[in-house]
This record gives sequence, C-alpha cells and structure tokens, in this order.
Amino acid sequence: MAVIDAVLDRLLDGLLGLGRLLSPLCSLFVLLQLSALVVLLLLSLRVVCLLWSHAQFTRRLRCFSKPPTQNWLMGHLGEMRSTEEGLQAVDQLVRTYSHSCSWFLGPFYSLVRLFHPDYIKPLLLAPASITVKDELFYGFLRPWLGQSLLLSNGEDWSRRRRLLTPAFHFDILKNYVKIFNHSSDIMHSKWRRLVAEGESRQDMFNHISLMTLDSLLRCTFSYNSNCQESSSEYIAAIFELSTLVIERRGRILHHWDCLYWRSPEGQRFKQACSVVHGFTRTVVQERRAQLLHRGEPESHTDTTGGEEKKKKRVADFIDLLLLSKDEDGHGLTDEEIKAEADTFMFGGHDTTASGISWVLYNLSQHQDYQDRCRAEVNDLLQDRKTDDLDWEDLSSLPFTTMCIKESLRLHSPVSAVTRRYTKDMTVPGGRVIPQGSICLVSIYGTHHNPEIWPDPDVYNPMRFDPENSKDRSSHAFIPFSSGPRNCIGQKFAMAELRVVVALTLRRFRLTPGGVERELTSALRPLQEKLEALNTVKQTCEESAEHIKVRRSQLNTSRLGGVS
Repeated sequence: MAVIDAVLDRLLDGLLGLGRLLSPLCSLFVLLQLSALVVLLLLSLRVVCLLWSHAQFTRRLRCFSKPPTQNWLMGHLGEMRSTEEGLQAVDQLVRTYSHSCSWFLGPFYSLVRLFHPDYIKPLLLAPASITVKDELFYGFLRPWLGQSLLLSNGEDWSRRRRLLTPAFHFDILKNYVKIFNHSSDIMHSKWRRLVAEGESRQDMFNHISLMTLDSLLRCTFSYNSNCQESSSEYIAAIFELSTLVIERRGRILHHWDCLYWRSPEGQRFKQACSVVHGFTRTVVQERRAQLLHRGEPESHTDTTGGEEKKKKRVADFIDLLLLSKDEDGHGLTDEEIKAEADTFMFGGHDTTASGISWVLYNLSQHQDYQDRCRAEVNDLLQDRKTDDLDWEDLSSLPFTTMCIKESLRLHSPVSAVTRRYTKDMTVPGGRVIPQGSICLVSIYGTHHNPEIWPDPDVYNPMRFDPENSKDRSSHAFIPFSSGPRNCIGQKFAMAELRVVVALTLRRFRLTPGGVERELTSALRPLQEKLEALNTVKQTCEESAEHIKVRRSQLNTSRLGGVS
C-alpha cells in the first residue's frame, strides 16, 4: 500500500505538470478523463488491499478479547482520545480485560494493546533485529528527526546505539548537573521577580518546559539561548512541530503524504522544520570545523584541594557525537549528527518537563510527603555556602527519588510505546501476535493495572521502598520502556528531575490546585481547563509573598523516548 500511495502522489504531480505543458484547449478533456480513470483504479486497488488485510488480521487476532466496536469496518476508529476521558477509557479497558485486547482503527491499522508485565516483557525484551518502529505512531516524526536512533531499525539502529551510548555515560552526565542547577536558578529567580511585579498567576508547565529546553540547549550545543527570558524562533519551531505531529496523528486523511503536504498544516510543518534543521546544521558544521582546526577539546588545569589536575574541557553532546567512531573507525556524518541532536531536543524537553510538573503537583497534594522531601534536601545541603547539588548528592535523596518514581508511575510522561515485529510473537496463554500487527505497549495501563498496583490511583511513594519492591515484576514499572530499545537518556532525565525537584522544594512551598490530563507528546496537565490555582510560597527566605502557579497539562506523544 505504501507503493500505491507513492504512485498516486507522483501521478498527481505528473498530471499537473502535463496539464501545464499541453495546450489547455486540446488536452483538458483527455487529461481529466485519464486522471479520473487512473486515480479511481489506484484508489480501488488500495481499498481492496485494505479490506483484505483487515479481514486477515481480524481472523488472526481472535485469540485476543475484542472490545465492542461501532461496526466491522470502522472498528474502534475515533475511540482513542488525547483527553482525560481517553485516559479514563484506558482505565476501564484495564479493569475489563486485565492484560490485553485487540484494537482496530477502521480497516487501516490492526493493534494489540497490552497492559500487563507478563505480556509486555517478551515484546520489549525481543532482539532489536526483529523489532521495528511502526510508521503510524513514529512515521510522522521522520521529516523532522530523520533516520535517527528513535526511528531507525536493524543494523543501522545497532550502529547508532553503539555510537551514542558513550554520550550518556556517568562521567559525562556528571558534567550536566551544574547546568541543571543553573537553569533551575534562572527559573526560580523569574518566579520571584514575577511575584514582585504582581503577576501571581502563572502556567507552571510553560515555565518548566522552557527551563528544560534551556538545559538541553546548553547540554547539547553549549548554547545560551536565554529562552527562559525571551522568545526564540528555534524554540517556537520546536513547540510548533510537537503540536503539528500530534494533530496529524488524529486526522486520518492527513496520514497520506499526498494530502498532508498540500495542506496548511503541512506547509507550517515544513517551515518549522526548516528553522530547526537550519539551526542544528549550522551548529554541527561550525563545531566540526572547530575540531578540525583546533583538535579535540583542549585540557585545562583544575586545582582542587591544592592539588593540580589535568582534565579535558567539558564536552557537550555535539562534541561527543563528532568524536565518536565505530569499530571500523567511521564516525557519524553531519546529517546523522543533526538527526540525533534534533531527536535529543525533541525527546528530552517535553517529557522531562512533564515529569517535573507532575512530581510538584503530587507533592502539593500531599504536604506530609512534601515536608519529608524538603527535610531530606535541607539536611543534605546543611552548612553549604550554595544550594548547588553535585552528582554524588543525587544518591543521597532516597525518599525524594521514591516520590519521583511514584509520580512517574501515576502520571507517566510517555503513555505508550509501539512496536512491530518481523515475525509472529507469542505471549502468555499461547496467544500469537501476527507479524505486521502494531503492538501498543500501554505504559499508562500497566502502571494503573490493579492486579499489579493495589489502589492504582493513589499516590503512595512507599510502593518504591526497597522492601516493598523486591517481589515486584521487573516490567511493572517502565516509565522509560525496557529492553534493547529502552530510552537511552533515562539517567539524564532522572538526574534533572532530582535536581529541579530538590531545589524547588528547598526554595518554595507548594499548595494544591485542580488539574486535568491531556495526551500529546507527553502527559500534560491541561492549561485551558484549569480554574483552581496552586500556590507556591517561598520558604528559603521565610517570605510572606506567594506565587500562584496554574498547572498546564503535559502532552503524551513522546513515543517512547529516544530509544
């Protein structure tokens, strides 16, 4: 069917070009007849292929329970919604079917939805050689992110994963903690200033999202965008692309490139892509030229405790990619590095902002947990001249980390990941998922499965006490997916979460407000539907000033992070 789409797209372009070349008077009638005949033939062929494929998958997926449908042809089309009601529908599915069910988006896509650790484990642990990212949920990102780690498959994916893994080593991540501290300081200073100016109502998610983008730009490009204080064409383009990807997924007619790229949304997508690609391409080319001219990042002298040590200048993400080599001594091309940098920016800002916002929201709802976290942070930073956290400090925040994990369970920034497999896959009960079916691993559903998590809607950090976790399935908690295609940046994300949450609790007190959830590129608190306000009170200076922060909802598309 992809071939048919490509032929149809080229045919439309060709016929339009032919019409411009031929005399309008002599060719118009013939051209219209020819166009109508060929288009009708190709569309008929596509419909036949769709119906045949739909019938085959319907037959082979009978081993899975099938929720009620509108009719045989339309299936469950239109029932997956990116709203609070959509998440509640997932809760109902999990309570009804407990582990899995089949799902049909009209005759177009056949899915198996899975939400139990025993069922998702064999899928996520399957070898990368037989695992393929499906085009329904990931294909719309390709014009933006290219053939990056997130979207590549097979040997190409394996090579990229090997080349990128050193960029997320502990020794590299340690250098980023200083950036997390600095970006948090800027955000908190802005909150204090806004209070002083009388602007008491703020969209907390918007502030946190800009802060995570600020951190990523510094970690990726060593670039100070000042995006927390002023607008940026590059930042606006990233937000635009994230929104357009989600909108396209929900409009079935826009799934066809021949229609989408001719639409106003498609034109906006191309324009935003041009901005993002232009920025990244320029940075990569300039940095490669610098490395060729100056060599690898030079050493400098660091004096610690009176002892001189030689160590290399802190390398950013682009440096590490430019210097990486595979076993044959080949590195990544400029286009490959651009794709990975764009993916890092896409995969790292929205989901991390979502995670931070939900942790703060949950702690605002539970003052006893908030106070315990704050005491843990204050004890750690007692008698220090600054509030800056070090890498070694992060392991000294056990209860804060438990609160973060419970928030990631209750409000997973990534609600689901999808996979296809190049062979039939067997799950418990002798059920077989046929080759080519889309496997939708519901992270949200697994994290809210009452068979695994008693009282799944209750925020209880003690679930992650080591004593309470020791008998739990390894795949009961998978906020960063699992297996060979798990999120490569999960340690980066957890480090930023701990730094930002710890510093926010040290400096502010959070009080509750209302919130609804929305799914886009990460699970967001929904801004437009908020009436109640959260109050954040500065505690580090015992100030009487309050800042009222409105919760915006986190989007969930993140498509499994960067994996």
